Amino acid sequence: MADQDHASPAGGETLLFLTDEQLRQGIEAMFFAYRGFTADPDMILADYDYGRAHHRALHFINGAPGTNVNNLLAILGVTKQSLNRVLRTLIGDGLVESRVGRSDKRERHLYLTEKGAALERALSDAQRARMRKAYRDAGPEAVAGFKRVLEAMMDPEMRRRYHALREGRG
Repeated sequence: MADQDHASPAGGETLLFLTDEQLRQGIEAMFFAYRGFTADPDMILADYDYGRAHHRALHFINGAPGTNVNNLLAILGVTKQSLNRVLRTLIGDGLVESRVGRSDKRERHLYLTEKGAALERALSDAQRARMRKAYRDAGPEAVAGFKRVLEAMMDPEMRRRYHALREGRG
């Protein structure tokens, strides 16, 4: 099989396979894109002396109000000790509220407070603005392709969780 490029109807390239150099360039592009994607929230988080773990916790609590600690652990893929440290800070600073479960008193359900929702909104607004511009610049076909690439990169269990979150089943 030759390394040939074929013009697609949309004017892009359809590659039969990717070379190691093309893959390396894609990996580097992801690193630089991630830096850009996290730069704006990082500046906001620095004002609170928070890191990206705080941002991720706020994001997923906002997306599934009332989620329990075990669910958040599974989504974030962090240790219980690490998550407890983050939650202790967020709860202590009045951004997250932990409520005892109704059916299981051992469970803790997490909710953003008004202050937590405001911070999460500021962080998300910054990322949405960057993504909105990138999506507009790239066009609808690129957006759909990018989504397919990201989902294909997910491990099967994470892809299942991602789809469950999108369907509101957190």
